[in-house]
Amino acid sequence: MGADEVLDAFNHSTTMNNRLPLITSLKMFISALLSIYILVLFSGCSIPRMIILKDPLTPEDHLTLGLAYEKKGLMDSAIKEYELASKKLPIAYLYLGNAHFMKNELGKAETYYKKMIKKDPQNGDAHNNLAWLYYIKRENLDEAERLSLRAIVLNPQKDKIYRDTLEKIRELKRQDLL
Repeated sequence: MGADEVLDAFNHSTTMNNRLPLITSLKMFISALLSIYILVLFSGCSIPRMIILKDPLTPEDHLTLGLAYEKKGLMDSAIKEYELASKKLPIAYLYLGNAHFMKNELGKAETYYKKMIKKDPQNGDAHNNLAWLYYIKRENLDEAERLSLRAIVLNPQKDKIYRDTLEKIRELKRQDLL
């Protein structure tokens, strides 16, 4: 072969003989993959799934994701994220209460507001939201009044919001007396 000739690997017998083991291996590999695919396809087994053992999201990330779902009206998805966040962040109980309240699951909302108050007795929003829940249900109005008063003391910055709750509760109590 001269210096200006190009070697054509597919027409040159010695090069082809050197590639036979590689081609045979490649054919066997493709055949094995095809066999596995057919077995999975016709065996009724599901395709193998990846299992993540460590959650890549922080509790704060779950809370933020829950809020995003909530804004879109996807309450069940929001609740799942808040539940994951609640393992490390007690404030997630407040969000769980709010989400269940919006779904009109008032019993669950009450449970989560109470959990929030137990975990963080200084949270004015939890006190006010539980008071509002009692107002909506028209029950435990004395407790609702106490809760809203406590909320005002705990967070004076939200005095106007909490006083609105308090006034509505007191008005309902007056109506019940008539």
